[in-house]
Amino acid sequence: MPKNYWGEIKDPVHGYVYITEPEKEVIDSYPVQRLRRLRQLAGAEYVYPGANHTRFEHSLGVMYLAGKVAENPNISQVISEDEAESVRLAALLHDVGHGPFSHVFEHLLTKKLKKNHEDVTYWIIRNSELKDVVGALGYKAEEVAELAVGSFRKNGKTFLNQIIQSSIDVDKLDFVVRDTYHTGAEYGFVDVFRLIQTFDVLDGNLAVDIGALSTLESFIIARIESFKSIYFHRVGRAAQIMLATALEKADEELGLSSFKNPEEYLAMDDYTVWTMLKNCKKSSQIIRNLERRRMLKCAYEQTFYVKDKTVSNIFSAEEFRNQIRDRIAKNAKVETETIMIDVPTVPSVPYHHSMLMEPMEIPVFGRAHDGKKEAKRLSEISGIFDVLKGFINILRVYTDEKNRRRVSEAASKILGEIPSSAKISY
Repeated sequence: MPKNYWGEIKDPVHGYVYITEPEKEVIDSYPVQRLRRLRQLAGAEYVYPGANHTRFEHSLGVMYLAGKVAENPNISQVISEDEAESVRLAALLHDVGHGPFSHVFEHLLTKKLKKNHEDVTYWIIRNSELKDVVGALGYKAEEVAELAVGSFRKNGKTFLNQIIQSSIDVDKLDFVVRDTYHTGAEYGFVDVFRLIQTFDVLDGNLAVDIGALSTLESFIIARIESFKSIYFHRVGRAAQIMLATALEKADEELGLSSFKNPEEYLAMDDYTVWTMLKNCKKSSQIIRNLERRRMLKCAYEQTFYVKDKTVSNIFSAEEFRNQIRDRIAKNAKVETETIMIDVPTVPSVPYHHSMLMEPMEIPVFGRAHDGKKEAKRLSEISGIFDVLKGFINILRVYTDEKNRRRVSEAASKILGEIPSSAKISY
């Protein structure tokens, strides 16, 4: 039982989450309570009706798992009680910078302000009421903010960052089990507690004991399957692209990206912004379509194993993608703006956990006969990892229902020019 125990919260994924009096103070602050009004997977509910869980319960889950890491004997002997509590608070607050519709709003942040939700998280912890709440509890808001976004710098304590931000952090461990639970798309069981129990510190970094290799492989496979069936599902992505387009069209009139202080930013959530978009002339039609589930349609889809330069350009350069879009539009004799090209690497809707889009080399270690820890490369000891670490990329062309056939034919003609060596199918 934690010191200053206040009570427990029943979580459908982890069971009872015990919280302290200080944690309750932070949970009851406005920036954290606002997370109840931000869905975790905006757009996924058009595919999976149960995917209505919010950033609030995810944040509680991340805090809970961070606490479990801190209790691991390998970790607890190298951190103080204060550091353990700071990590729990940082885990609780790691998502307070998310905008309405979570990752969808990031499209606007990136395009208009060259910022992401982590930049906003750091800003909010240091400049909103959270600064006073955290400070009154005896913690430095700046340190908690740095931990929350993975930029905490302290000699020999890099691993504290990595608990919340790394290839195998508690954020990913929570959303893999939570998102699959709420969607019902549970492809493989991941024993997150087995992984947490095998965490250790190696040269100042968080590492996983090789004894948990099969669990680590199941985690990687679950992330890939979740990417394909949840995060990058073609209908879910259609909804996200529509929301991102609505936000962009309405921004000038509504000033969504011109917030001046944390309070203005925090006033925006899924409910308030949906209503604003519905009442704004430039975006109202998109919202009406979403209300009737009249979605953008996928006219073309291709999966690539990216080694070919041409394909890499499509995936990474907006200018190149726009040229392809213009050619498709001209060939199909449709308006350019009715066509969207969607890829996970530089998406119209950024996805931080879009799997295989970030380096996935997870630090692992074995033990020599004398018990000494020896660093290993996961790709050298896991055949599964070595196969899966390739760059899977999916390219889709979306358009509206009436233009679908013409755009499909034009896209097939133009994108069929991509070297066949770059293509795979699944």
